[in-house]
Amino acid sequence: MAVHILGIRHHGVGSAKQLDKKLQSLQPDLIFVEGAVEIESAFDYVGAKELVPPAAIMVYNQKNPKQATFYPFSVFSPEWVAMRYANERNIPLRAMDLPAAVSFQLEELQQETIDKDPLTSIAESAGFEDGEAFWNHHFEQKEVNEDEHFEKVLFLMRALREEGLKSSLDQENYYREAYMRMLLQQAQNEMYQNIVVVCGAWHAPALEDIDRFAKEDRAILKKLPKKKMDMLATWIPWTNGRLSMYSGYGAGIMSPGWYEHLWNTNDNADMVWLGQAAKVFREEGIDISTAYIIESFRLCRSLAQIRNHAYVQLTDMNDAILSVMCMGETLLLGLVNKHLIVGEKMGAVPEDIPKIPLQSSFEARLKKLRLKLLPVPKQHTLDLRKEIDRERSILFHRMEILESPWCEREHSRSKGTFKEVWELAWSPEMMINLLDKAYLGNTIEDAAQQYIANKVAETQYVNEVAKVIELCIPAALYEKITWLLDKINELSSNSNELLDLMEAVPKLVNISRYGDVRKTDLSVLDHIIEQLILKICIGLANACYGLDDDNSNRMFERIAHLNQAIKIYDDASLEENWYNSLTAVLSKQGVHAIIYGCICRLLLDANQFEEKEADRTFALALSVNHPPERVAYWLEGFLRGSGMILIYDNKLWNLVFEWVSSLSQGSFMELLPLLRRSFSQFEYGERRQLGEKSKAGRIAEESIKTVDLFENFDHEAADKIIPSIVRFLNPMNV
Repeated sequence: MAVHILGIRHHGVGSAKQLDKKLQSLQPDLIFVEGAVEIESAFDYVGAKELVPPAAIMVYNQKNPKQATFYPFSVFSPEWVAMRYANERNIPLRAMDLPAAVSFQLEELQQETIDKDPLTSIAESAGFEDGEAFWNHHFEQKEVNEDEHFEKVLFLMRALREEGLKSSLDQENYYREAYMRMLLQQAQNEMYQNIVVVCGAWHAPALEDIDRFAKEDRAILKKLPKKKMDMLATWIPWTNGRLSMYSGYGAGIMSPGWYEHLWNTNDNADMVWLGQAAKVFREEGIDISTAYIIESFRLCRSLAQIRNHAYVQLTDMNDAILSVMCMGETLLLGLVNKHLIVGEKMGAVPEDIPKIPLQSSFEARLKKLRLKLLPVPKQHTLDLRKEIDRERSILFHRMEILESPWCEREHSRSKGTFKEVWELAWSPEMMINLLDKAYLGNTIEDAAQQYIANKVAETQYVNEVAKVIELCIPAALYEKITWLLDKINELSSNSNELLDLMEAVPKLVNISRYGDVRKTDLSVLDHIIEQLILKICIGLANACYGLDDDNSNRMFERIAHLNQAIKIYDDASLEENWYNSLTAVLSKQGVHAIIYGCICRLLLDANQFEEKEADRTFALALSVNHPPERVAYWLEGFLRGSGMILIYDNKLWNLVFEWVSSLSQGSFMELLPLLRRSFSQFEYGERRQLGEKSKAGRIAEESIKTVDLFENFDHEAADKIIPSIVRFLNPMNV
């Protein structure tokens, strides 16, 4: 009975090549591969044409999918080589590690971290930058036979462990290695004669003498958590970029494209690589001649010799490409990193892989809408007048409701309501999100509707429900809208939170007046909006009383947004109530000056001030008898958003000019930051005109006159042309 412990580096090209040769010479009757025992059920798919690496086994808790771990594999991963070898020859294949269900419960034991891994310690003493460079030099590309390779790995790891060096996961390894030895002991008891164990090199010495640890292991395993979890393992696509992530066995690589190149190329790997780099540059429109490739080849070989490298390393290649092909421009080297060193590659998995209904529903929608999961972000510009784009938009909005990281809405340069821009990018987190929402329903639509129901059920704020309605309409979740409107009606009748209502009304008005291009009938909102506005009008003055600077600024924004919403709603009776409530605020003591300024501007723009009343109000607000800070705040509220009124209203200009002139130098310097903040928000053209006007100073009273817009109006000509204009604008005679 023979047991062969083959220590490898996860994703190590040299390890994979040596393992392939070793397996062919050993001809084992059982193969163990490091990994949680639950992933064993997914091994059967390795070797199928539909399973294309890079791909990962995802094992997760079905009741809490956020408890998940990944085991990614590429074509050059030693574990992939072992699994493929076993399946091609019908050799029993097993996973060897702690169950993921136990590992999840042991996570608190991983809090202690080690600054350096054991390999880095010996690497630095040998003159290498880190443990990866040391391992690459001695084990990944050095030409030795497979027996010598694995003997050297075992000897090195044994020496490091005997020196008392620890790995970063040493506390968890205490349990993991005991469990591995137990599984190996069980296999021996089953009378397998030629067992191969493929595991991370660090674990190899711990699996040599399993009989010696038998009694101790039984005591260790009794300490493991006994809580059972409903675990499931499945395959998901992976990407080269994601291979750099630390995974279920704590390993990642930064250069998957380079490693795959080494796996596929036996001779002249450096020359072939340089040819591929030249191709990348040519495809980007950068002219690279054959002479550049030859010079780069000579330089990288020379660099390897100067640096005492046993072979040309990726650093030598990068330096040669940077110097010759990139002319020292590091940004161009980024193209090589993107397209070659990492590589834009994504794997594929069979359709018959075990999946939850929600995942199947999602993938079916992708297929119907001709969408693909891609490893790099891709923008989709949708025209909602087209049926397929409208259906895609609905899917994207539903995924947004489910808080999926797969799609993100981007700003559209087009001002039309028929355009949407989305950016899509696959990620493992996206798959976890789907699994996490599986309990909500078997389809994306059902899950989104239930998610909304759960989210809104406990809220007491009208504004929160209004936000959800805004999400429901483009997601075509119409079944929930009636229920949400009833919820708003219920909350608004009991709510005394005026700020909540003020934030909700603009959203509801936007929904009521514009809805969306799908022509949803939301007229039922009108009654609710009217009731909310009347409630706000009654309580506005009291809500503005006694606010500090920050809260006054927030109230300023709410009043401005609500004023705009009421104008859009276009109901004369409601507008009258609203302007009366604003006027009432002006009469109330204890209101911040910035709110006074805001309300004065809104009333002025709405022609709610007669000329004499406006002159009196502005003169009083800008009186030199007020504290300078109060006047500055009033100005900020009055002018925020536009300075045009100062350009065309010379009376107001004079009042402001006189107030500024009355300030002492000390007061002016104190108020300068506040004034600068107010004027900095104006458009460049406005600031320039105000600067020119300030040179003239105060405008003489005799030069100020009221402009009569209708002074030279030709009523007879208007009577002739207006009917034609009306017919042109309203061809249906509605």
